[in-house]
Amino acid sequence: MQPARCAVALLSAVVVLLASAMSCRGQLANNYYAGKCGNASVETIIHDAVEARMVWDRRIVAGLLHMLFHDCFVEGCDASLLLDGPNSEKTAIQNNGLFGYDLIDDIKRELENECPGVVSCADIIVAATRDSVGMAGGPKYQVQLGRRDGTVSQAWMASALPAPNVDIPTAIDMFAKKGFNSFDMAVLMGAHTVGVTHCSVIRDRLYNFNGTGSPDPSMDPTYVWILTTFACPKNPTFDNIVFLDDPSSILIVDKSYYTQIKNRRGVLAVDQALGDHKSTAWMVNFLSDTDFFPSMFSYALNKMGALDVKTGTNGEIRKNCRRIN
Repeated sequence: MQPARCAVALLSAVVVLLASAMSCRGQLANNYYAGKCGNASVETIIHDAVEARMVWDRRIVAGLLHMLFHDCFVEGCDASLLLDGPNSEKTAIQNNGLFGYDLIDDIKRELENECPGVVSCADIIVAATRDSVGMAGGPKYQVQLGRRDGTVSQAWMASALPAPNVDIPTAIDMFAKKGFNSFDMAVLMGAHTVGVTHCSVIRDRLYNFNGTGSPDPSMDPTYVWILTTFACPKNPTFDNIVFLDDPSSILIVDKSYYTQIKNRRGVLAVDQALGDHKSTAWMVNFLSDTDFFPSMFSYALNKMGALDVKTGTNGEIRKNCRRIN
């Protein structure tokens, strides 16, 4: 047991050191907006708006986490995902089902009333996601702000996003190209603890895995029965949603996603593959069996939020998050 404890302590120390090393990345700063919005507090305005939304829509945490990842993984965290247009990122098939744009609009509108041209849409996404995670039972963590907004958004850019059925070696390679190691990837996938998908996305896993006419053998047969009987019938009237985590904690940011995978109840192919592949199975066990997920999740989200940010004179501060100035 002693060597195992030492390994865990060492890993924890490494995480802390890495988080400290990131603190000046991209010229972002703690308390960046202090004193820049008159008598108003930028962070309070964002926090209160998220809190009000959480009262009636606790799914917003999933929407914001999804939005953060899909924005930052494509050309960096510059809110390019928010831009409207016939061929913008928002229109890409990979971004179907994203939601929460209206909350960002509401926050931006209030901030523009208080201090026009000061707060970027990119920072709103990062700070709102942080607040929603904390309100949904996840870690309460500090974020650095000071991002500026991008002016380019093309649908083809979304091809950089990993697909729901991507294999683990390919996923690891895709994350590595963005500066993330495989453990970062496994931790970020923990966002699926509050995520949802649709029956159409997993239909092959349930009814015709790899053309066999049978379910995916990597999925627990009892869980297959539950999904095919209640959520995803063979001849559906609607494309129902399916939660990616245990129904008892679908609106809570916790480590139960990894327990689901250990129980062979990963909903997406990539979820179950994370627990089955030799290079990542130990990560699933570690995150499920220890209490390190909250600290590691906040570290990974901050690392994501610092990805290829625009600061200084790069980009702009949009007046409206849906269009460039």
